[in-house]
Amino acid sequence: MNGSFRLKNLLLIACTAFVLTACSSKKDEEYNKPAIYWYNKMLKQIASSDLDAADDTYTSLESEHRNTPFVPTAMLILVNAHIDEEEYALANFYLDEYIKRFSLSKDIDYARYLKIKANFLGFKYQFRDQQLIEDTLTQINEFKVKYKNSPYMPLVDTINSRLYMAKASMDKEIAELYIRRDKELGSAFYDQKVKNSWVEPTEIVPVDVPYYRAIFE
Repeated sequence: MNGSFRLKNLLLIACTAFVLTACSSKKDEEYNKPAIYWYNKMLKQIASSDLDAADDTYTSLESEHRNTPFVPTAMLILVNAHIDEEEYALANFYLDEYIKRFSLSKDIDYARYLKIKANFLGFKYQFRDQQLIEDTLTQINEFKVKYKNSPYMPLVDTINSRLYMAKASMDKEIAELYIRRDKELGSAFYDQKVKNSWVEPTEIVPVDVPYYRAIFE
């Protein structure tokens, strides 16, 4: 008798816990909210440095209100937040989507500047990011042609100069490597590339690479 009573009590407790959990899940699940609700919630999450939650909230905003003007603004805010956290891949994900969807936006030059900035800041390995440098220099050249009057041009010019210096530094190191291996033709080829990349090779400052990483460069 007592065993049966205890079993019934355990089943009642288990059922109650299940119902409460289900109700709690439904309470936590949010949907069908106004665009301004999702937008403000995302801003609060970014302010509290919870970017994972902010990404999820943006997904809700974009899913429920795809054509709201809050979407492009939210994307650029998330881009800057991810750049600040050095999450350049995520920043580029939003930028690629923004450029694809809002190519006629008045802020398209800003988005393309941020793309250049994210690539530049993502350049971390002196001798392993050659393609990233080349791709970013191509983007800079396109920016200069398309957005000649952009207020972001001075910033793009600064990045351009620093990337050319990095490229020249890379070519200079390769030229010296060929010298050490007694390959004069290869050294001369990269020396010429240095001169083409930078007016005065003696101005090139070597990249300061930590010793523990330099051995792998």
